[in-house]
Amino acid sequence: MQPFNESNFVPDSSPGYLVRLINQMSIAGLEQALAEDGLTATQWMAMVSLHFHFADTCAELARHLAHDKGAMTRLIDSLEARGWVERTRAEDDRRIVRLALTPDGYDVAMSGRRKVLACWNHWLADWSEADVLALLAMLRRLMTSMEKAGPCEA
Repeated sequence: MQPFNESNFVPDSSPGYLVRLINQMSIAGLEQALAEDGLTATQWMAMVSLHFHFADTCAELARHLAHDKGAMTRLIDSLEARGWVERTRAEDDRRIVRLALTPDGYDVAMSGRRKVLACWNHWLADWSEADVLALLAMLRRLMTSMEKAGPCEA
């Protein structure tokens, strides 16, 4: 099946465009919600990624969050300066610098998590639980399809 052609592929029917627009809108809303904690959305996502063990080095965080490596290092520098993240050398390979939340960093990350939860609950307030579950299932399915298919060779 080929769901798109030149006559029906416009921004409002493009999954990429819609996902990007939704991402931009959510980041803008999260920036506002997290500002009182002195956090940006990217800082919070990095901290939560550390908490859930999605990554534990600057390079892994940069890949996980699709963020520039140099910018990620500066972001971690700022979180470390605030006492929210700590760096330690790996014992098995001293070249590797591991990252972890400090207890204060954990508290800030969880405070941010509650604010992010409030934002998403606000944005989806008129959705049924079934609609939310269906959306999540479809997004996971799309992600799996894209991973399985690999890069597009148009």
